[in-house]
Amino acid sequence: MSPQNLLFIMSDEHNARMLGCAGHDQVKTPNLDKLAARGTRFTAAYTNSPICIPARAAFATGRYTHETRYWDNAMPYDGEIKGWGHRLQEEGMRVESIGKLHYRDEASPTGFSKQIEPMHVMDGIGQVWGSVRDPLPEGRAVNMLKDIGPGESNYNRYDMMIADKACDWLDDAVNRKDKKPWALYLGFVAPHFPLVVPEEFYNMYPLDSLPPRKLDPEEGFVQHPWMKRQNDFAQVDRHLSPERRQMAVAAYFGLCSFVDHQIGRVVDKLTATGLDENTRIIYTSDHGDNVGARGMWGKSNMYEEAVGIPLIIAGDDVPTSKLCNTPVSLLDSYQTFVQGVGLEPTAEEAELKGRSWFDIAVIDDDPERIVFSEYHAASSPTGAFMIRKGTYKLIYYVDYEPELFDLEADPEETTNVADHPDHADARRDCEAALRAVVDPEKADRQAKDDQNALIEKFGGREAALTTGTPGATPVPGLGHE
Repeated sequence: MSPQNLLFIMSDEHNARMLGCAGHDQVKTPNLDKLAARGTRFTAAYTNSPICIPARAAFATGRYTHETRYWDNAMPYDGEIKGWGHRLQEEGMRVESIGKLHYRDEASPTGFSKQIEPMHVMDGIGQVWGSVRDPLPEGRAVNMLKDIGPGESNYNRYDMMIADKACDWLDDAVNRKDKKPWALYLGFVAPHFPLVVPEEFYNMYPLDSLPPRKLDPEEGFVQHPWMKRQNDFAQVDRHLSPERRQMAVAAYFGLCSFVDHQIGRVVDKLTATGLDENTRIIYTSDHGDNVGARGMWGKSNMYEEAVGIPLIIAGDDVPTSKLCNTPVSLLDSYQTFVQGVGLEPTAEEAELKGRSWFDIAVIDDDPERIVFSEYHAASSPTGAFMIRKGTYKLIYYVDYEPELFDLEADPEETTNVADHPDHADARRDCEAALRAVVDPEKADRQAKDDQNALIEKFGGREAALTTGTPGATPVPGLGHE
């Protein structure tokens, strides 16, 4: 590919289905829809771990969580394992960030020559309480949905500021005389909780127009035992009234439209400056959100709502108005950055497991491509692992029975066919593919050993349960919600 600038936009916790261009009949995302029309949208994109820090470490390094051992939100990426940013810096390119990174801190050498208004974990520590899982305590009541509805949170203010800073950056880039391409990472927080959004966006989704809850435990749905154990620890949904649940959905939909609006401002500025003629654009998220499905909120499981991510690429050499059905993941980001700015991979980079999204977009779909995800973080009693192979998805839980879904026949994952004789071959093939990537029991033990060592550093289990960010990461200069 020809050398060009690369604008990489990442939101936080965006459910892949909640885009107009993905066929959602209510959520309005006109700017991302236009971007998809200009380029290629991936229909089977996944995070490699459905929680912020491990997902972002995989994104930065092109390596799985069990390889990097950034297991949870108390083990932030610190640049010790080199990533795509380091490679671009070595080539003398301008590599900068604006907004949320959620790494250890600004001083850590994570591959950026400059960070503008960065959001990192609080005090470089993060959520140490989430590392306490060997065994998982009986309950903690994670109060993630305390604030719901119309208003303006610090996260909203931060995202608006980040869009402002990005527009200023692009105005400045027009006048720079750099001969080499630049790479700008732009990180928004929305639609991450708190589920508070300016009234104009909240009012786009009247409560009486919202869809019924998918697989509602209060209407007879039985959660998988691993999920029930997680739910009994976090205790989020049980404290919400039916009206508060509807308000939460309306606010989440509103936040999707809100972040779309901010992204539209930046893309419009890119066009106004003329930089769009020499800049490739990528939009994705670090993971999804359950938005109440199965009685769950936030991320932290392997269902499509949480592990799926939106992914759109646009620019030169990208097919327009295309849907790519090849399974992909954040692990592919490394090669995507390298190719997107016109570099050739080194011998070491060629050994990484990912492949550039730009390459994948221009070839025929490969539905058999393997995608893998894992979870070892807050609220989980044991490690959970996902393998996507063809139309099937296996969710493997250490010490619990697995789940297997035929996503072609059952895209909403309503029927577990793991024990159905007609799907025995698929289960066997998926588990073989999983074990070709990782030994799940070994990884589960390694994660817990590393977490236990961290807990001891902070004074033991009881002390760790009160250490680190109590909820969402505070906004730089603005503090907690």
